[in-house]
Amino acid sequence: MTSLALVIDRAVLDLLKIDSETPLEVSTDGEVLVITPVRDLQRQEEFKASLDSVNRRYGRALKRLAE
Repeated sequence: MTSLALVIDRAVLDLLKIDSETPLEVSTDGEVLVITPVRDLQRQEEFKASLDSVNRRYGRALKRLAE
């Protein structure tokens, strides 16, 4: 049996705010390997609140830019 290691560049880890203590979820659809940091509920709620705020403030402008 062979084991493999995946090395991820520090810049990518910093961008994703992943460190050695971050739990990661590994999944696959049979063709693609997906590695996702597990985020806590509080962080998800803070992100959603920020996203809602941006959408309220800039939603129409963002929609026009998308067209």
